[in-house]
Amino acid sequence: MKTLKIATIPGDGIGTEVVPAAIEVLKTVSEIHGGLSFAFTDFPYSCEYYLEHGVMMPDEGLEKLKDFDSIFLGAVGNVKLVPDHISLWGLLIKIRREFEQVINIRPAKVIPGVRSPLVHPKDFDLIVVRENSEGEYSEVGGRIYQGEDELAIQNSIFSRKGSERAMRYAFELASKRKKHVTSATKSNGIVHSMPFWDEVFKEVAKDYPAISTDSQHIDALAAFFVTHPERFDVIVASNLFGDVLTDIGAAIMGSVGIAPAANINVNGKYPSMFEPVHGSAPDIIGKGIANPIGQIWTAKMMLDHFDETELGTLLLDVVESVSNDGILTPDIGGKHSTKEVTDEIINRLKQRA
Repeated sequence: MKTLKIATIPGDGIGTEVVPAAIEVLKTVSEIHGGLSFAFTDFPYSCEYYLEHGVMMPDEGLEKLKDFDSIFLGAVGNVKLVPDHISLWGLLIKIRREFEQVINIRPAKVIPGVRSPLVHPKDFDLIVVRENSEGEYSEVGGRIYQGEDELAIQNSIFSRKGSERAMRYAFELASKRKKHVTSATKSNGIVHSMPFWDEVFKEVAKDYPAISTDSQHIDALAAFFVTHPERFDVIVASNLFGDVLTDIGAAIMGSVGIAPAANINVNGKYPSMFEPVHGSAPDIIGKGIANPIGQIWTAKMMLDHFDETELGTLLLDVVESVSNDGILTPDIGGKHSTKEVTDEIINRLKQRA
């Protein structure tokens, strides 16, 4: 039997509600498979942990996490307790950077039973590949002077290695899908990094003659996500552009509560990390109505990462059958609790087995 060691970090807010729900679903998946099991180890790193210890995770935190097969994260952040720049850079971004999780991938598709805010949504199914280690989110820069002369300088860092790595990941992914890659750019306004990005994209595209391509300026691309999302297959984008596009992708699906994400380590030295997009949702903590679909879909992405694609497909099919029957949490128009949605997914998984 293959046993996968999973470090679970429920984190803040509804993360503490949806991570246990997704774990129960994964346990059911392992029962169905027979040859697959999970060994979960929980870590309390969170804003509450920060208030007690003065850090989001201990100095040895990364050392404890590095030997796991993957990290399953719930949510990070509670601005009422800890400023966002402390909570994110002390946990989420720290793990991404130190564990060389250089690719972030986020899908968006029509989910049956979930109402999109688009008036006539077509059957879109796209995925954004986001460069996850540099770009506009580099730490290079600083602030000088005071008063009216104060300056803030933020430098974007675009390396050939980092850009090409994200692009090749996108092309490889597209080869298993609809064989089209769109590059997000802004070379008509950002005069150094974006023309460089465009040049690298054209060079990489030559190695994939079977994949069609196009390049879209980010402002137009954001608009097309709303007006014609069905046009797209795989989109490759810089750190900032990818971040913006994926939130639009979640919005046109109908809720950030259903959107999954994966932070991928491509060299095998460290674990990858899987997290939903939704955040800690402090307004509904403890009410039992947090939407578990984002965390469960994230579990599907984790299964795919371990080459358990058949199980991953089964899991998403079951989730969609449950949503199509209107068994939904209030954030997407339903009246069911976190537990009721989770239990129904588990029941249908057992029925499929």
